[in-house]
Amino acid sequence: MDKNFIIEKYKKPEEKLLISKFLDKIEIANKTNKIETTDFLNESEQAILQKVINIIRFENYEFFGGLDNCERKLIIIYPEKMKEIFINKNFKYDTIISVFRILIPKVEQENFKHNVYLGGIIKLGINRAKIGDIVVYKAGADIIVKKETEKFLYANLKTLTRFSNAEVSNIKIKDITKTERKFEDIKIITSSLRLDNIISELAKTSRNKAVEILLQERVFVNYENETKNTKQVKEKDVISIRGKGKFIIDKIIGNTKKGNFIINVKKYV
Repeated sequence: MDKNFIIEKYKKPEEKLLISKFLDKIEIANKTNKIETTDFLNESEQAILQKVINIIRFENYEFFGGLDNCERKLIIIYPEKMKEIFINKNFKYDTIISVFRILIPKVEQENFKHNVYLGGIIKLGINRAKIGDIVVYKAGADIIVKKETEKFLYANLKTLTRFSNAEVSNIKIKDITKTERKFEDIKIITSSLRLDNIISELAKTSRNKAVEILLQERVFVNYENETKNTKQVKEKDVISIRGKGKFIIDKIIGNTKKGNFIINVKKYV
C-alpha cells in the first residue's frame, strides 16, 4: 500500500489528514492484531474513506453508528483473526460506543432541540468527532458517543445548568429510541437541472449567490463536495448546503408551459 500515493490524490489538508489517520489505523490493527476505530465521521468523510477502501481493496472493516439509519458513523478496523466474529455478528459494539439517555422534565421539554444537547456536550470540552447521532424525541434524547468519553460525560453532564433537572442514564445500544426520518415536501421550478440553478432555488437566493456558495465549498452532492456549477442534477441525488439544509431531489414531475422543470424535493427537517 503506497500511502503517499493515495493521500496525494486529495488537495484539502483536512482530507489528507483524515486519510492518513485512517491508513495508520489499518497498519496498527494489522501489527497489533487488535481492533482500531476512527472517530465518528460525517457522511462526506464516510464517502471519502469508502473510496480509499475501494482503492486499496481493504476488507476487514465495518461502518457502525448504533442505528440502521444513522448519519454519523465510525469505522471499525479489525485484524484477520477477528473476521469470523464480524461475519457471524458476534462483536460486542458496546465496547466501542456508549449511549446516554437524557430525560427532560415535562415543563422544559419544548426548549430542548438537537442543538441544545449537542451544544451542552461540546461545552464540556468533548470534541464533535467523539459524538455520533443525537436522537431527539419529545421526552428527551439518546446520545451516541465513543466509549472513551463515557466516564467523563456521566460525571459531568448534570453539572450543566441545562441538564441539572434531567434524568441521565446509560442505555444499551438495542434500546436506542427508533425514530423515522422527517421530511418537508417542497416544489421548485427551474429553467435547467444545472447545479447552480438547483442551489439557487433550494437556498432561495440568486444564481450569482448560488455560484458563490459552490465556490465556498458549501455544497455536497451525494456526500461529495461539488464546486462545478454546470453539474447536472438527477432524481434521488442528495444535496447538502451548509447553512441551508439537506435535500433529496425526489422526482422531476414535469415541465411548465415555458419548458421549465417542476421538481418535488424532500427537505430534511
